[in-house]
Amino acid sequence: MAEPTSRSSATASPPAGQALLACRAVSAAGERAAHFRIRHQVFVVEQGLFGGTSRAGAGRDTDTHDDDPATIHVVGLADGVICGTVRLYPLPGVAGRWKGDRLAVLAGHRHQGLGAPLVRFAVAAAALHGGQEMEAYIQPANVTFFEWLGWRRAGGLVGYAGIPHQLMLIGLGTSPWDGRPPGT
Repeated sequence: MAEPTSRSSATASPPAGQALLACRAVSAAGERAAHFRIRHQVFVVEQGLFGGTSRAGAGRDTDTHDDDPATIHVVGLADGVICGTVRLYPLPGVAGRWKGDRLAVLAGHRHQGLGAPLVRFAVAAAALHGGQEMEAYIQPANVTFFEWLGWRRAGGLVGYAGIPHQLMLIGLGTSPWDGRPPGT
C-alpha cells in the first residue's frame, strides 16, 4: 500500500486539556484492522449505509479500492488511540485527480477535532503523490466544514451510497498546505 513520505501529522504538544492529534498512513495489520472497524461502525452500524439496515450492521463498506495498492488508508489518533479514518486513491482514467472518502471518527471522539487533520492529511498525501485535484462526496451537514478547509462545491446534490451528497473539489497545487503532511 502506498503511503506518504512522512507518516505523522503531529509535532507539538496540544494546549492543556486538548487531545494530542496525529494522522498516519496505515503500516501494520492492527492499524488496518482498526481502520476497517471504525469505518464499519460509523457507516454501516450508525448510519445504515452500504446495506447496514439493522443495528447489527450486516452491510459492508469495503470495495475494490480497499485492495488496490495505490489506495492509502489513513488512521487518525487522539492521545494515541486510533479513533478516525480516511481513505484516498487516484481516480483511474482522470489524470491528476484523487478521491477522498470514508472519512469517519468514532462518536465518542468527535468532540476532539480530528476531522480537520484527517482531511488535511489526505489532501497533502494526494499532492505528495502527484495529484492536482481531489474530489469527495460530502454529506450536506458537513459541506460548510469542508468549505472552511478550502474545498468548493461542484454542482448540486447527488445520490451517493443511497443518500444525498455534495460533490466537492480542492485544487492540490493551491491548497493551504505545501504538499507535505501537516506538521512535518
